Amino acid sequence: MGLLRATLGAKWMRQRYVLVVMGMLGMINAFTMRACLNVAITQMTAPPSQPGGENKTSDDSCPFDPPAAGSDSSGSAVQKEYPFNWDSEQQGLILGAFYIGYIFTHIPGGQIADRYGGKHTLGLGILATAICTFLTPAACKLGDVAGAVIVRILMGLGEGVTFPAIFVLLAKWAPERERSLMGTIVLAGPQVGTLVGNALSGFFLDWFVWETTFYVYGGLGLAWWFFWCFLCYSDPNQHPFIGDKELKYLNDNVTGLKEQDNEKEHVKTPWKSILTSMPVLALITTEVGHDWGFYTMVTDLPKYMSDVQHFKISSNGTMSALPFICMWISSMVLSATGDWITSKRVISNTLLRKIFTTIGSVGPGAFLLWASYAGCNKYFVVALFCIGMTTMGAFYPGMRVNALDLSPRHAGTIGALMNGTGALAGVAAPYAIGLIAPNGLMSEWQTVFIINFAIMGITNVAFIIWGSGERQWWDDPHGKPPGHVEDPEDDIKAVKGPAMASTAM
Repeated sequence: MGLLRATLGAKWMRQRYVLVVMGMLGMINAFTMRACLNVAITQMTAPPSQPGGENKTSDDSCPFDPPAAGSDSSGSAVQKEYPFNWDSEQQGLILGAFYIGYIFTHIPGGQIADRYGGKHTLGLGILATAICTFLTPAACKLGDVAGAVIVRILMGLGEGVTFPAIFVLLAKWAPERERSLMGTIVLAGPQVGTLVGNALSGFFLDWFVWETTFYVYGGLGLAWWFFWCFLCYSDPNQHPFIGDKELKYLNDNVTGLKEQDNEKEHVKTPWKSILTSMPVLALITTEVGHDWGFYTMVTDLPKYMSDVQHFKISSNGTMSALPFICMWISSMVLSATGDWITSKRVISNTLLRKIFTTIGSVGPGAFLLWASYAGCNKYFVVALFCIGMTTMGAFYPGMRVNALDLSPRHAGTIGALMNGTGALAGVAAPYAIGLIAPNGLMSEWQTVFIINFAIMGITNVAFIIWGSGERQWWDDPHGKPPGHVEDPEDDIKAVKGPAMASTAM
């Protein structure tokens, strides 16, 4: 125990950074497990037949890659056996089923994490997701569409607690001046998870049987859970290995620690104030728009690359991963920039959040729409996707960490509200795309990206008008709403009450 404390409690080992790295790896694991089906499904079921003939090219569809092993001389894919026969609507239902479960555990997850801490809430959520990932091949074989839908719903139920738990952990571990960067490192895990899931899934599917993807990612999730249990804690004051200097620094600079109640009683959630707060409602609205665009890319970009651009599976995973690499890099750079701006007080925190959020809304909508009209110039299309997702990285120092600004005390609950409501887009977007683009035609996908542009742009307006980067009055149990006028009688009663009680004794 002494050796372990000496190692993990060394001056150079900052426990808040251990938590950030492990939190990021946890989110990476969660999203690789979530995203692997998005690529695997292209090899689990036959691609849609083009009107006028099976898998033929036309002005509304791009040519196949040059012939290679597994292709005939015409350049069309050789007929192969697929284990399932799911049409586009069924695929959309399966891909969206995850978010049905995902929605329902956000609020309970936020409440549990707020009350009992984020460590085990996050750990058990990812453990459940890993188990469901292992079971996915068996569920698909035994239950076909119904089996796939059920296991994806259960997987969503497990993963639904992860974001609220992360917000609660950050509220206890992230000092104000490090909040944007620490929050972005952890919350950028989904981009890294998606790019890893897409890239490695393409490799596994090219070289191994399709089931391998699920077993590998499920195993990595179990390994992460084991290390998480021993390395991370919900609260710095509970951590057995933290150094005295870091503990003092965190207690002096983290709002969620400075204002912890001396008594053990749980502070009631001010539901009415939260649900009628315009900054919170604006944040939730913008989250829906962001998630519509993000989940469109996460869930259906591999299908677009396969059905429209006709990338081979060996390159589909890599091409689908590149935009998320760009998004991850930009989120890191912009978050460091945001922290610098915050420390220098160049502009207000509210204006900072609005600028980054607007870049993250308008940029992706415009560039993804342009990509859909770029024709069959495959690598130009990929470049436009990369630029669009680079601008989406601005969301992270924008509205993604905004719950920590508004309410450090109730960050888990607000994070649950925003991410849970945003997950409705995760249900709707894949299913809508399955209905809009049943044939995998370019014109159908252009409609998909027009809708995406409109939703992201319109929801951003709410944040421009009502968004805020300041702590809200109701986050303080003793706070008063703006314009509140103190009643002198209240002060007299407060003084008289104890005096009269002592006299009576």
